[in-house]
This record gives sequence, C-alpha cells and structure tokens, in this order.
Amino acid sequence: MNAFRQLLQSSGSQPPIGSWVSSASPIVAEAMGLAGFDWGVVDMEHSPMDIMQVVHLLQAVGNTKMVGVVRVPWNDAVMVKRVLDAGATTVLFPFVQNADDAKRAVAATRYPPAGIRGMSGMSRGARFGTVANYLKTADAGIGVIVQLETPQALARLEEIAAVEGIDALFIGPADLSASMGHVGQFTHPEVMRAMSDAARRCKAVGKPLGTVGGTPDVVTQYRAMGYDYLAVASDIGLLMQGATGALHALRMSGGETHVHSLHSGTRTETSETAVPMKRP
Repeated sequence: MNAFRQLLQSSGSQPPIGSWVSSASPIVAEAMGLAGFDWGVVDMEHSPMDIMQVVHLLQAVGNTKMVGVVRVPWNDAVMVKRVLDAGATTVLFPFVQNADDAKRAVAATRYPPAGIRGMSGMSRGARFGTVANYLKTADAGIGVIVQLETPQALARLEEIAAVEGIDALFIGPADLSASMGHVGQFTHPEVMRAMSDAARRCKAVGKPLGTVGGTPDVVTQYRAMGYDYLAVASDIGLLMQGATGALHALRMSGGETHVHSLHSGTRTETSETAVPMKRP
C-alpha cells in the first residue's frame, strides 16, 4: 500500500503532523525526519531543487519514519514521470482548479492504459529492476494529492474529490488568501471561513483534507476545523524562528545585549559599556 495512504488510515483521531522541506539539504531533511515528523513535503515548487537533489532528499528521508511527499513545480507529465522514476511514491500537485486538472494529474502517475506515465524498468522507483512485476503493480503504490488554492477551485471541491485516483485534497492558505484579496493575511476571517467550509464538505464526501500553518497555534485552529493531516512551517521557517528567537533573547532594543558569566550572573550591557576581549 502507498505509505501516505497508510499513514492517513492508521492515524486515528490524531492527524499526522508534517512540515515542508525547502532547504534542498539532505542533512536537514534527515534531521526533520528524525525530529519526529510523520510526513514531509519535498518542495520543488518554491525551492531550487532539481531531480538529483530530490533523489538525495528521498534517500535521506528514507532513513527516518517521515513519509516523503514530493510537490512538483506544476501539473506537468514530464516532471511527474521524472519524479516518480526518482523514487517518489506520493506526489502533491499545485494549483488544481477543476476535475480535468485532477484527471490529468492522476494520468501522469499511471502507466498505460490507465495513464500516460512513460515506462522504465531500471529506475530508482523500480529499485533498479529488482521489484517483481513493477510495471504492472506500480500504479497501486502511487499516491496523488491535489492542491486547491483559489475560490474557483473550492467551488469545484466535490467534483475534484470525485476523480478516481485522487487520494487526498490540500488547501494552500497563502495562495487562497491572495486569490481572495487578502494578500499575506493567511488567517483573515473570510479565509478561515472558507477553509472551515472546505473541511466540512470534504468530510461529507469522505475525502481526506490537509493544510499547512506557520505556527502551532494556527495549525491547532485547522485541527479544530477537522483537517485530516497537517503541516507546520518548513525547515527554513523553523530555522529562522529559532535563530531570530535566540538573537532576540540575547539582544535588547538600542543595541543592548544580555551577558552572563559565572561570577556576575546575567547583566545588560550596551556597546559603550561592554569590555573588549583581551587577545591572548
């Protein structure tokens, strides 16, 4: 069974928690998996990753329990073919607007006669020819997630969800908020109402729905709406939060800095009062 489908089915009442992997670093990807995330998006849409980097990140994630999902840059059959040959088993398609877009996404992940994926028996996806009957059995192991990012897409949610081969839907709050006229206001009340309504409608048709939030507080709100799988921030976002938080804790306004020593405890110094370090 596809690993992402299995994750959704086994999660029970606790939605799986993931994050975005945008740094293009295998080391960081492996660290994110070892941190305990259930799933992670290897993001080709908004990062400098090429196919070989995707291979390296999938290899790194494979050393952890984190289920890898590759977001392709666009709903493009050639790119999807290469990503699947590189070893991706679940693909996230951005900007799916209607059922035809969804059907095209599914077709790109399926071998003929069900789809248009080009055949290769010696790819990494086929474990270099060591998987018995791979060309006949591969379709069943591929997961497809489609991303809805506009009011027009949300209006067609039910018809998109009904497309055979779609495993889950995903709402992108950033692009949705922009397309609703609230650029940068990801939690604007109108956006949150639209996202809540999408969760209700997905529950009605029995299709899993996921999203991403920048902070745990926002993700908690999505969980309360009934989202089935959730992501928080990204590797770079979490790095920047930690880095800026550490700097803020050590720097005061006006150039003041917290200084701690065993002899005098913690004190506040300015650039004028700080004692320069002596050279040995």
